[in-house]
Amino acid sequence: MTAAFARPGARHRLTALSALVGVLALTACSGGAVDPAPVPAVTIGPTVVAAKSAPPAPVVPITWPLTGVAVAEVAQRPALAVKIENTALARPQTGLDQADVVWETIVEFDVSRFVAVFHSQVPAEVGPIRSVRPMDPLILQPLHGLLAFSGGQPGILALVEASGVQMISHDAGAPGMYRVSTRSAPHNVYGTPETWWGIADADHSAPPAEQFAIARSAERATAVSTGTPATTLAFRLSAASSPSWSWDGASGTWLRSEGTTPATAASGARLSAVNVVSITANHPNTGFGAQGGTPVPTYDLVGSGDGVLATGGKTVPVRWEKTAADAPMLLYTSDGAPATLAPGNTWVELVPAGTGSLTVS
Repeated sequence: MTAAFARPGARHRLTALSALVGVLALTACSGGAVDPAPVPAVTIGPTVVAAKSAPPAPVVPITWPLTGVAVAEVAQRPALAVKIENTALARPQTGLDQADVVWETIVEFDVSRFVAVFHSQVPAEVGPIRSVRPMDPLILQPLHGLLAFSGGQPGILALVEASGVQMISHDAGAPGMYRVSTRSAPHNVYGTPETWWGIADADHSAPPAEQFAIARSAERATAVSTGTPATTLAFRLSAASSPSWSWDGASGTWLRSEGTTPATAASGARLSAVNVVSITANHPNTGFGAQGGTPVPTYDLVGSGDGVLATGGKTVPVRWEKTAADAPMLLYTSDGAPATLAPGNTWVELVPAGTGSLTVS
């Protein structure tokens, strides 16, 4: 039998390999572990987002406070109210077509009389101017402006003075008032608004605050967006006063008539309104008396009641609310949301509760 022999170099390699296997086996049996090589620390910086600029502030347009019509700058003058007659002998009136707001009231003898409020426009002349009545302070106290009138009973003058308006009375010799020769007394007192604004004192020189809430555009006005189409507003305020308003789509306004006669200003312009607001309120007599002892009435305007808002050829029922004599009158829809007018002029018809009426067709 022939013996086989390994070569010397190969034997040395086998010996070394056997030793290594032995070491590994010994390590595995003893539960030892080989530490991994250390991992170098890696620092990750925060992600930096470019600074964001603040969102632009919303642009709120400047508007006339009583009409909501946009303007570059509101004139620094107060609201000016003028008592204007509305008998047949007083028509056509001067300057009435330039008023921001006109309130129509019923005084003694069932006669209609206007409280015309000017601010955004400056008529050269207004008239005929008549005396004050007990409802005037309730209407005008929130404006804290000027009131031009021809005179009044002492007790009613005291109410006006207590309301905080600046009184401009023809009987007291106020400047800017005069009698014209084209009409007979007492229908001939006229005046110049620019003169009255010029004598406003320091406490009555600021522009008025917004009164009725006004939408940014006609399309957003409450009656336009939610109302019922209408063509005619027929009022019966008293036995002697039945004004009506007809919708005119061409001008986008309600056109006024006295009965069936179109109402115009002395300039020839048709009397019109972007908004017509009907306010139904109690119309009690006061302790003041007129000629022959006829009682002088007023309106209960502090409180709330029913009304109708007409804008854009549509109407919507509203609830009016006036919380105090010096608070503006606010309008609300049936769900309690504020009712807004369209930008433009407004006529307010004060309907005596129980005797007056509005028919919408």
